[in-house]
Order: sequence, then structure tokens, then C-alpha cells
Amino acid sequence: MPKATKLKAKRPLAAAVITAAVALTTVLHTPAAHGAITAPLDDRLAPDHVAAARVKTSATAESALAIIQSRIARYVATNGTTYTFGSYVDPDTGRIVLETDAPTEVVAALTAFDTSASPAMRDAARRVWVRHATATDLWHRRDDIPPYYGGGGIRSGSAICSSGYAVRNAAGARFSVTAGYFFPQGPTVLTESGTSIYGTVSNRRLPTVTGHPMDFELIGGRSYAGRVFVGGVRSSNSIPVVSAGSAVVGYADYCHSGRTTGERCNHRAISITAQVCTQTGCKSPVIAFTGGRMVEPGDSGGAFYAKDSRGAWIRGNVIATNGTTGWAQPWTTISSNLGVSIVTG
Repeated sequence: MPKATKLKAKRPLAAAVITAAVALTTVLHTPAAHGAITAPLDDRLAPDHVAAARVKTSATAESALAIIQSRIARYVATNGTTYTFGSYVDPDTGRIVLETDAPTEVVAALTAFDTSASPAMRDAARRVWVRHATATDLWHRRDDIPPYYGGGGIRSGSAICSSGYAVRNAAGARFSVTAGYFFPQGPTVLTESGTSIYGTVSNRRLPTVTGHPMDFELIGGRSYAGRVFVGGVRSSNSIPVVSAGSAVVGYADYCHSGRTTGERCNHRAISITAQVCTQTGCKSPVIAFTGGRMVEPGDSGGAFYAKDSRGAWIRGNVIATNGTTGWAQPWTTISSNLGVSIVTG
């Protein structure tokens, strides 16, 4: 039976009732019942898990990558963030990929293995594929109202980014997740339009601030719903969040939702053990993805997810890009670090 939709009430409307036959999971942004708790769906039913792709896996390459990533993290901690690094094992070739703007001699020192390493380990290091690229944090829909949805624009001072998705702590309090490098602990965050208070920052995690190899923070104190904006940058359409879990390497239809590019899909996850080092330090493990329209400044913090007719299956929130590869902070890291659960819609 067709489901009636309601227009988001941002301004007083003369008597207007709008009905439409729409997909069951897509509705216009309407304040939802905040107190209701819906159990997440079994994440094994998610489209990315059902369609798990065949990928080239190599325990040796993954072991070599872990050593190289550890060296990179130490290098950045000692020498600062002059150079950027993104690294992962390519799912198509099984080779280690290093995307960086560091000079050749730095790359060579970070990736060299001496004769004490096994021949297989030395071979994996010898075959590292170096791409010249600079990764950046994604600094920068736009007039949300409570209960707040993921993918909306938020700001504090001159910093503008995107909200991710709603979580609940053990006491039942709800928060919105976003990237950790935007707002310091404590200040009040507003919606992008500046017309509404979005909440207050807490639980910040960032290498250059807290020492954690992570990039997220929570915003709380207001009402947050288990829904994510879809459509363009001025859209008020949304879908419910139905579950959260780990991304699947090789799945090629992940989406992001952010204030700069709106909802964009056809992203392919190429690693869930990647590392990215930007001006705010090294984060790992993170999701690396390519394909589709890449995230842009201002999309950072926005939700990264698979979706089907039931809704959004949260996998994380975007944190960085070099224009070709994007990176997302995994949901699994946030949930285990803070002990939070996903809020469904």
C-alpha cells in the first residue's frame, strides 16, 4: 500500500497536504518518534555481505603492509605531517599500494626489508606500487531540523563538515558521529544554516590531539534519528538506518552522504586494513575506497554505507581523500572504542 509522505516543515505552510506513492524506505524529512527503539537487522543480510566479491588475498602482503604502516606512523609522529600517506593491499592484484607525496628516499626507507625478512616478505615489499598523490582532510543538507539525520551540514565557527549517523550509549543517550578533526572538545555546534543548535562535542579521537589512530567525535545534547539524507545537496529525502557492521572488500556499490556532494554511490571498497596519514596524523585501520563521484571538502564526517530497499547499512563515516582514493573511519572501531550501538530508523 502506498505510503504517504510529509514535507519537512522548515517554514510555515498554508494548508497543504501532500501524498505520493514512494518507495517504502524513502520519506521526506519529518520529525520522527525519538523514543522508539528498533532492533537492528542481522548485518549478514546486508547487500555487501550477500554479494561478497572474490578478492586476491595474501597473508604475506598483509603482514608486510602492517610493518610498513607501523613505520609510517612512527615517521609521522617523529617528523610531523609534512608528507601524506595512504596504504592498503589492492584487492585485484594482491600488491601493496602506497599513495604519497613523500620523496623517493623517504619511501625507500619506509618500504625496505633486509635479509632477515623472509623471501616472500621481501618480495611483497619489492612489489610495492607507489602512486604520487596528496591526501587531505575533507574540510567544509544544509538546514536540518530535529531530530537530526546523517549527511547534513554542521558548523562551528568557520569549520563546516557533515554529520554521520546516530548512536546510543549504554545509558540510552543519543549522539551524532562526525570526523574528529573539525571541532575541539566542548564547543557548541550549529546546523550549517546557523539557525539551530546541533549539539556539543565530546569523546574526541584524533592522533594529533588524543594520540589515538582514529578520526571521530560525538555530538550530543539534542535529538538524533536513525536516518540518512539521500538525494542532492538540498534534498530533504531520507532512508532509515537498518544496521551497522564491517565493510566488505570488493563490494562496489557503497554510498556516502554529505553536505557538498549529496548522496553518491558506486564506491568500491578496496581495503578494510588501510592506513591514511594527513595533516592530522595517521589513522588505521580505515576503509579505503575508489570509484563513483569521490567525496569532496565538506563531505567529511558524512555516512558511508551500503543500501537496499530496506535502508542504509552503516559501514563508517568518510574522513579523507586524495581525489582518487577515499578513506572512511570504520563503524567497528567507533562501536568497540566507545561501547555505543547503532540507532535505527
